Amino acid sequence: MTQQIREPIKEDSVVDARGKLCPMPVIQAYGAIKALASGQVLKILATDPGSKADFPAWAESLGHRLLKHEAKDGLFTYWVQKR
Repeated sequence: MTQQIREPIKEDSVVDARGKLCPMPVIQAYGAIKALASGQVLKILATDPGSKADFPAWAESLGHRLLKHEAKDGLFTYWVQKR
């Protein structure tokens, strides 16, 4: 479940998956979050509309916390905190 945080979130790493289709955004995020320490935050940029379902499910399935998500002008942004 996503608990939207309103204040700005400082990310520790960014994955730019714009222009990529499923499953590539999730694969890129999986690789990037493995390199982070527990508690660090990964920011993901995606343009695939399927990411709206993919990232909440992905974060939950791995025990990570989806801190916030935004959608604006076809850009979907997610902040995921590593468990």
